[in-house]
Amino acid sequence: MNNRRSILLAISTAIFFITPSSKTMAQLNSATEAKITNLLKQMSLEEKVGQMAQVAIDQIGNVNYATKTFTLDENKLRDVVVKYKVGSILNTPPSILLSAQEWNKVVSDIHNAAQQNKLKIPVIYGLDQIHGASYVKGFTSFPQEIGQAATWNRQLVHQGAVVTAYESRAAGVPWTFSPVLDLGTNPMWPRIWETFGEDPYLISELGAAYVRGAQDPIGSKEKLSVSLKHYLAYSDPKYGKDRTNAWIPEHYLREYHLPPFAAAVKAGARNVMVNSALINGIPTHMNKYLLTDVLKNELGFTGFIVTDWQDVENIAKRDRIAKDNKEALMLCINAGIDMSMIPYNYKEFCDDLVALVKEGKVTQARIDDAVRRVLRVKYELDLFNTPVTTAGNYSKFGSADFARSAYNTAAESITLLKNENNALPLATSTKILVTGPNANSMRVLNGGWSYTWQGERTDEFTKEHNTILEAVQKKFGNGNVTFAEGVAYKMQGKYWEDSVVNIDAAVAAARNADVVLLCIGENSYTETPGNLNELNLSDNQLALARAMMQTGKKVVLVLSEGRPRIISQIEPGAAAIVNIYLPGNYGGDALADVLSGDVNPSGKLPITYPRYANSLTPYIHKHSDQIANPQGAYDYSADFNPQYAFGHGLSYTSFTYSNLTTDKKAYSPAETITITATVTNTGNREGKEVVQLYISDEIASLTPDVKRLRGFDKINLKAGESRQVTFKIPVKDLAFVNTNNKRVVEQGDFKIQVAGLNTTVIVNKTQVY
Repeated sequence: MNNRRSILLAISTAIFFITPSSKTMAQLNSATEAKITNLLKQMSLEEKVGQMAQVAIDQIGNVNYATKTFTLDENKLRDVVVKYKVGSILNTPPSILLSAQEWNKVVSDIHNAAQQNKLKIPVIYGLDQIHGASYVKGFTSFPQEIGQAATWNRQLVHQGAVVTAYESRAAGVPWTFSPVLDLGTNPMWPRIWETFGEDPYLISELGAAYVRGAQDPIGSKEKLSVSLKHYLAYSDPKYGKDRTNAWIPEHYLREYHLPPFAAAVKAGARNVMVNSALINGIPTHMNKYLLTDVLKNELGFTGFIVTDWQDVENIAKRDRIAKDNKEALMLCINAGIDMSMIPYNYKEFCDDLVALVKEGKVTQARIDDAVRRVLRVKYELDLFNTPVTTAGNYSKFGSADFARSAYNTAAESITLLKNENNALPLATSTKILVTGPNANSMRVLNGGWSYTWQGERTDEFTKEHNTILEAVQKKFGNGNVTFAEGVAYKMQGKYWEDSVVNIDAAVAAARNADVVLLCIGENSYTETPGNLNELNLSDNQLALARAMMQTGKKVVLVLSEGRPRIISQIEPGAAAIVNIYLPGNYGGDALADVLSGDVNPSGKLPITYPRYANSLTPYIHKHSDQIANPQGAYDYSADFNPQYAFGHGLSYTSFTYSNLTTDKKAYSPAETITITATVTNTGNREGKEVVQLYISDEIASLTPDVKRLRGFDKINLKAGESRQVTFKIPVKDLAFVNTNNKRVVEQGDFKIQVAGLNTTVIVNKTQVY
């Protein structure tokens, strides 16, 4: 054995079980813990290891692609659940969409197989139900997380989680791999649209709202367990590609990436999924410091940690840290992994983990801790008493009430970025040309993780819903709406790319229109297939946009996209720009209502919309990122000159702010700052406004951010109405994480900003927390 290998083994075998803090233990249900202790005493090592394994549904059944049906294979099922005692199954059958009733049968058959085991421990099923119960036929489709974030409305996010949990339990599925709490700071990253945006506070608030909506009270037959993704800093790869290395110092991890997870753990989340990539060259799945020391011990997380897809194997095959899968497994389990999403090599996993314990390379205490955590969540979900919930008890599945909730979220997410000379709303008699590759597709409205992994079959399952074209036709009348696609998406090799259909035909059609509704952006994708080499819109879409703008007609640009594609080349020619993100099945209807003025847009950007492909500075940045060095020598203002700022979004009415005040001017670190401002609707119609509070640390020992979001509230005001909005901000919330990884608020001035108003308060003492 070489010296490196000796050190590696020494590090891994030195891991020991650390008892949670007394405070954490006090929060646990003593009766449940006693049941788990008793059950653990009865379990063999093989039974315990089985509880730590999660297997894909492919391994227990077969797909008939001709009939588009899925059937469980009794022999395969027995091998997985009875012989190897596997504790969890995940995923949807490839290219097959099951109804709630069909899911009931699958989950019931799995449960019946598990009942053949001596201890009859229930199997927990998990699905990627990330914007509704998206793998269940007839589910209610909400906007993807980026669209939900654009509402800046905690209650809408909470309600979406309530519906998702309810419809998932109708299918018999008690676990969803959601929400994503990664910071959407790098627009190149292909999973931006799965996030709640780029700001830690916004993500923390909306993530906690989601957790409570989906889980609270856990044990209810209408609730499920969430999975927080992807712990930690998965979204900030240095080069923007999925599952690649990030370079982030620990104080930045704690300042920006950790708070949303801490907030969600505090809200009660029972599962965490691990970052598939690396941080500073260390695969997160084997990072004991982050998994055990920080998450479990420091944050007091008492649920269980699950890997992402095949990521234990990646330690050996991709990252070249372990010599084989067995050594990789040792590193990950000792680091704090409780359940491995294998999802195919379950025999190897179980046999290797048993062997590692017998060889003394993984302790029995570490195994017992992992299994206790898995069993704890199964008890909390009441799976031992009710392992299967059935559709017949969920009469609201796919209901009109749920559809209205999804529509309301889509409507509030729509963000009006530009409205030159009040180009919008449109009169119902307007002659409209609808064009562009995103005009007549449900796929582009839903994005990935919709019906299938890449969302490529969405149009097949959504015939009853309206594309943008269909919704506009219904709103403005078929006689007033013409369609000429101009550019369409086509399969090119392994990927969908856009290709010219007939731009000349679209130009000709524009002659008879008053307005061109130009629908461009992205097709559906997720994970690595969504990696980009170019953030600009495609040449074909830009060519179509230029052709439409050269007609002299008023062009309304509609963006349906998962990340901000660069539009600076065509923005000047657009009379209005509307960002609808990935709004789900009701996005077309919501857009038509915004275009007509039946809905007053109120969405705000949860991300910074960049102007240039190589200028991607987010709104949280340092002063050096936007000023000359030395000051006055050059004009570097363009270095932070986004197309549209974080928090930007227009309305069909107008709002003015006044009377920004604080309850006093100086505060100790133990006090709370009370901030008030008056908002008035000075327009002629009712509207919703997101009041955003930013606070800047003026001088600090670690260069401060230019500004940080510290509060927000969404209010509805009638024309002429005024309201005083109040924020209460504990001084400790203004602390930053220093290079010693301590939270500190320092004596000095803090600038408070609400809209165009600002004032200053003083913190009179430095405090380390």
